[in-house]
Amino acid sequence: MLLSADIVVKCSTRKTPQRSAVFHPGGPQTFAATPDQLSALRRACLVRDHHRCVISHSFDSSEAQVRMAEAGETNALDDDGHLIYQDSNRPQRLEVAQIIPRSLMKGGANFELSDSKKATLAILNMFDTGVVRLLESSDIDRPRNALTLAQHFHGYFGAFKIFFQLASNSWPPTYRIDSFVSRYILPQFPLTQTLYFSEDGTIGPPSSRLLALHCAIAHIIHFSAAGEYIEQLLRDMERQGVCAEDGSTELGRLVRLALRGWSIST
Repeated sequence: MLLSADIVVKCSTRKTPQRSAVFHPGGPQTFAATPDQLSALRRACLVRDHHRCVISHSFDSSEAQVRMAEAGETNALDDDGHLIYQDSNRPQRLEVAQIIPRSLMKGGANFELSDSKKATLAILNMFDTGVVRLLESSDIDRPRNALTLAQHFHGYFGAFKIFFQLASNSWPPTYRIDSFVSRYILPQFPLTQTLYFSEDGTIGPPSSRLLALHCAIAHIIHFSAAGEYIEQLLRDMERQGVCAEDGSTELGRLVRLALRGWSIST
């Protein structure tokens, strides 16, 4: 598929803000998450994912500390009733990573999406007709658009370096998880994991459609000539501290999914 040079994507390419949080009236393009909403998203994902990273299955270090303080170091239990101190995986700091970043749906001063964002959403919709509806308004901050990840995995996932491919559509779903990072740096990939789910069914699972969309973007970036260009922009912007208040960076300078004349087959 040939993508125009004028198509610019703005999204968080590193990490989802973890702040605990303002809804602006006026429709789906006017939503801006608050710290309370981000905090609620984090809590919901941690509960659904059993306070574990969906990749490494490491337990959340903050939650482990709380439970050990209450029950004692050798008596504290995880969400499944197992002793935390006997876990083969050391607890790690966990974060909630949005599959498709909220900054993509964030409007400007007049709460309207820019033409480049509208064009980007139209392209995303080409991968899966109607998928953009899952991201409108506050829907982008629902648990179906988020995963619980260890801190170091979050950075790679946000940069589209780690991706999930559906391996089994049974319940709960199983994914083959792989990365475009050197095996020397992330030797555990590829691996297959079955996602966690909430026992009472009140918290929805990560959307397979959104994970497939994230995977498609990751492959486009990696297999197009845009990859090296994007990586250099990321390094330059991190050195210069160029980052929006919500933690997003400009994929408009960061990711032009394909510049004029770059042909990408899907």
